[in-house]
Amino acid sequence: MKQINFADDHITANVMRTAVPMLIAQTVNLLYSIVDRIFIARIPGSGTAALGAVGLCFPLIILVTAFTNLIGMGGSPLFAIELGKRNRDGARKIMCVSFTLIVLSAALIFAAFEIFAEPMLCLIGASEGQALAVSTTYLRIYLTGTFFQMTAIGMNPFINAQGFPDIGMRTVVIGAAANTVLDPVFIFGLGMGVRGAAIATVISQGLSSASALSFLLGKRSPLKLRLLRRDELAGSRREIVDILSLGSSAFVMQATNSLVSMCCNSVLSRIGGDIYISVMAIVASVRQLLDVPVLAFADGSSPMISFNYGAGNGGHVRKIIRTVSLIGISYTAVVWLLISLYPAFFISIFSGDASILAYAVPALHVYFFAFVFQALQYSGQTVFKALGKKKYAIFFSLFRKVIIVIPLTFLLPYAFGLGTTGVFAAEPVSNVIGGTACFLTMAAVVRRELA
Repeated sequence: MKQINFADDHITANVMRTAVPMLIAQTVNLLYSIVDRIFIARIPGSGTAALGAVGLCFPLIILVTAFTNLIGMGGSPLFAIELGKRNRDGARKIMCVSFTLIVLSAALIFAAFEIFAEPMLCLIGASEGQALAVSTTYLRIYLTGTFFQMTAIGMNPFINAQGFPDIGMRTVVIGAAANTVLDPVFIFGLGMGVRGAAIATVISQGLSSASALSFLLGKRSPLKLRLLRRDELAGSRREIVDILSLGSSAFVMQATNSLVSMCCNSVLSRIGGDIYISVMAIVASVRQLLDVPVLAFADGSSPMISFNYGAGNGGHVRKIIRTVSLIGISYTAVVWLLISLYPAFFISIFSGDASILAYAVPALHVYFFAFVFQALQYSGQTVFKALGKKKYAIFFSLFRKVIIVIPLTFLLPYAFGLGTTGVFAAEPVSNVIGGTACFLTMAAVVRRELA
């Protein structure tokens, strides 16, 4: 497959060539969890309850992704910057350090989560009985694929950063296609229910991981991947600090998503009951699905921004930022309109239970209000990470979620008397304030940095 030259003048074409395969890859990657939820919700007699139980696992699954992004999203921009400087040895070292950190982290996370799975689920709102049993079963099986998930997601950005988004897309498509086929077989054909969904996901993630590693370890990759020895890792302290420092913004973004999800489930379980846990699972699923295009274009632009920044080509950096920001704003505006007009359609993707519509439709309307401002947040965060501006990236991740969303999740339902509506209203308020502040700060930083 042809390698993309990030340094040429075809900015819009390169953004599309990089982002479209990533869009397909991220859409398909989302199918891992989305397909599980679609089939789980249709288990005869217990689908809605099972969906709520599995929804309780989302915050912990998001935490695994957070640790993956800490390393993958921390290493790949540095990797691309070194490629822009034509420092191939430095780039390869960053990639190998990142891979070694992912392997070590996967082992530690698997052990910790397996031991403390049940107490953590109770802490975030799982009630004693069937809900706790179902969520614990799903989570324990899902976590056996921690290594597969972390290597597939964490190393994919290094494939894209070398100019091979088509191969990056393929690694994801293989696993997601397998999951789509295996889910109904295990859930319904073999009668395994929620356990079958988790097993199918682990097998599928294993296939994605094998595909990504086969490229990076094979002859087609310009830079070969390998696991570092202990002494080599000990001698790479500077690279480790740089990777974890820059990746901390991506980690904070995902970790705070997990924290927000925990807080929302905790409040909703108290003031709305189990039905609202299922509603939040549906709303979160719709959000994940509709986030993918804007995230794909933002993530697709990141290696291009990093490469041209490392090469000292400020004009290209500005053009890429303008192009991606315009695409993101246009897309989120259209989504906002569609959610307003056809909420029941989006809900029906994840649940066929007609009784849940009365709760889910107003929740979806409130949650997606001002969604267009989310594009400003994504554009700003992407540029900060791509330029290695970790302090800004970390601050705005914390600002929107920890400083705005979490307090509002408790204040709006209780202090302002909005009940369950207040939980869903915290998101659009944070989008307006956090997204605007992030984008304006990014514009000022870019103007000063590239002057």
